[in-house]
Amino acid sequence: MFHFTEAALEQSIIELFERQGYTHVLGEAIERDPHEVLLKDDLRAYLRSRYALEGITDLEIAMIVHMLENVQGSVYTANREVMNMVMNGFSIRREDKTKPNLYIYLLNYDEPEKNNFKIVNQIEIIGEQRRIPDGIIYINGIPLVVLEFKSAIKENVTIENAFTQLTVRYRRDIEDLFKYNAFIVISDGVNSKFGSLFTPYEFFYAWRKVEAKDKSTDGINSLLTMIEGLFRKGRIVSVIRDFIFFPDSPKNEAKIVCRYPQYFAATQLYQSILTHSKIYEDGDGKGGTYFGATGCGKSYTM
Repeated sequence: MFHFTEAALEQSIIELFERQGYTHVLGEAIERDPHEVLLKDDLRAYLRSRYALEGITDLEIAMIVHMLENVQGSVYTANREVMNMVMNGFSIRREDKTKPNLYIYLLNYDEPEKNNFKIVNQIEIIGEQRRIPDGIIYINGIPLVVLEFKSAIKENVTIENAFTQLTVRYRRDIEDLFKYNAFIVISDGVNSKFGSLFTPYEFFYAWRKVEAKDKSTDGINSLLTMIEGLFRKGRIVSVIRDFIFFPDSPKNEAKIVCRYPQYFAATQLYQSILTHSKIYEDGDGKGGTYFGATGCGKSYTM
């Protein structure tokens, strides 16, 4: 008889990521210092390939890795700084002082397939305590998404336990991991939700559609729509670049990650504005109208 354990759920989710073209790697197979959370070889390889035509040097690559490793401050402050680097890029001075500064993007947003996507499970990380997250999504060696699983058949264990494990125990014990975190995912196979590390549990949300016109799903189907709809390569880098928001004057570690209706609404509105723009000969200047219920996040969407 098949037992739906956390290990079985973990393996099922890994297989779904592999269908999206992610490479699965077991944590113990990666040669690294367990105190480090970046996969430096992956990051170096990406930078060397992406900026080969600009003649990026080993010293410049080492400088970029050093910058990422040495972001200081609280988890929230460091995460805000790192995410700004990931979303907006940054400039570095060249080893050859006669060359102009080189602008660096840690993710290839123009050609998503040229990023290195990995789903890594059971990787040991040592901070204040030794912890082994169920799953981490690495893009170009940066641990941008952390996943935690709980079995739906266990009595007195809920998806909220996965939330607490990540946002309390793991945040406390391996805080370096969360400096690089775009968002976290919690799942018991039936319920699958995501939010930022700083999001209260009641605001965690499922991703219930693959495409805007699809019918929304619940239950185990929402696990499929999350991975197919949120984690397809082009979609996930789009969400990371354009749909994570830190308020200018944050209160209580505010970090906003879009819900799926906001993603679809904003992308369709943006496309409508481009289509109707008066810069085109037949443009009529109309942008579009967004209708949403109270509390759906219209202000953030705008």
